[in-house]
Amino acid sequence: MSDPIKHECGIALIRLRKPLAHYQKKYGTPSYGLQKLFLLMEKQHNRGQDGAGMATIKLDPEPGLNYIDRERSIDKQAIQTIFGRIGKAYQQVLKGHEDKADDTDWLKRNVPYLGELLLGHLRYATYGQNSTEQCHPRRRLNNWMTRNLVVAGNFNMTNVDELFDLLVNIGQHPKERSDTVTVLEKIGHFLDVENERLAQIHRQLGYSEKQIT
Repeated sequence: MSDPIKHECGIALIRLRKPLAHYQKKYGTPSYGLQKLFLLMEKQHNRGQDGAGMATIKLDPEPGLNYIDRERSIDKQAIQTIFGRIGKAYQQVLKGHEDKADDTDWLKRNVPYLGELLLGHLRYATYGQNSTEQCHPRRRLNNWMTRNLVVAGNFNMTNVDELFDLLVNIGQHPKERSDTVTVLEKIGHFLDVENERLAQIHRQLGYSEKQIT
């Protein structure tokens, strides 16, 4: 990118390097990551006048439990709306389980958005409709953990049609012709290819399907 960054979309990324129990003990809250993400997004408020979104990923989740959560809004105060919803969800889960308020293992299993990887995005629309669906992050979900993808970006592409045609030619049927979905599916294609390549290698080495994933 050669142009200077001015008021384009804002992005915030946090990767917690310690378990939630560490932040509960040191800062008195397992929501330390969410609080920092809120501050990072607020500091870029002027770069998200058309909407905002965030997603969290829980690392090493138990099978059967959701580990990717997302919230988006195009309200005038989108950041406050998003984190207000998150707070309400938190309190709703704790209702009747107040004794679990400091049990970080229980909280991680049951409370949405309490993940170790957090991604925030503020939308400064340059193309397309202004709807919640246009807000980042965008997701590509799969039952295999290593094939999931969450993407947020600050870009305009000039060769969307070319890349879209490439996806169609390899057998895909993208749900829309847009910068973000094209990028998402393009990365996702190579993610699938690499997953299958590694799976083939490890099958030959005698690993089970569960061990491979």
